[in-house]
Amino acid sequence: MYSEADAAALYDLLNPWDPDSYPSDAFYYSLVMDAESVLDVGCGTGAMLHLARDRGHRGRLAGLDPDRAALDRARRRTDIEWIDGTAAQAEPGSGFELATMMGHAFQFIVSDDELRASLAGIHGALRPGGRLVFETRHPQARAWEGWRHTNPEDVADLVDHAGRAVRVWHDVDSVVDDVVAFHGTVADPDGTVLLVEHARLRFLDLAALNGFLVAAGFEIEAQYGDWDRSPITAASREIITVARKSGRTD
Repeated sequence: MYSEADAAALYDLLNPWDPDSYPSDAFYYSLVMDAESVLDVGCGTGAMLHLARDRGHRGRLAGLDPDRAALDRARRRTDIEWIDGTAAQAEPGSGFELATMMGHAFQFIVSDDELRASLAGIHGALRPGGRLVFETRHPQARAWEGWRHTNPEDVADLVDHAGRAVRVWHDVDSVVDDVVAFHGTVADPDGTVLLVEHARLRFLDLAALNGFLVAAGFEIEAQYGDWDRSPITAASREIITVARKSGRTD
């Protein structure tokens, strides 16, 4: 059997955080290092905040996530705040300068009510003028169509933290309106299944996304279609958003 701790360690192998190698990580890294205080919403195993501290960030760094196994790995570093909770549970009045949601974490907020509560929580945790920065896959790219075990580009073979050879892939279960349900599988190389994890992602279009942000008290400062800060076009695969907390009173 594959434990939750095993899955958290595997996540780090599958998704190494390295701003020197990945344009998406470089985009966030510069923002984080320039901010006095950062709340990473959906921080997972804390790789970004670990690196920021390693490279000299001296301000307040906090990670928020409801996944206990991921936070256990994050807590290997004790000079960062680690908070067990969801975006909706972010502490009001925290006064963060920057809130981030990386790794398409924003898309795991599926229902309208949960999204409103999450944005309200982040809004309340930011100082006046503070910024929320996140990315979501642009629905026009239909990224989910490549998530299947028969697609070689979506199958990863690797050796995990315990020295076990494993194979990882995803399959889509359903697409209903703007919500995609899928599952990820971890297996031995011979196909013996070790772990199956189910999840849902929401693919908001630009108009709907911005409607939620404005209603929550954010102003759209910038939106990009790629990590080089180029504009959103008909070919863009991402919606990368920088939103600023307006003057609304919480």
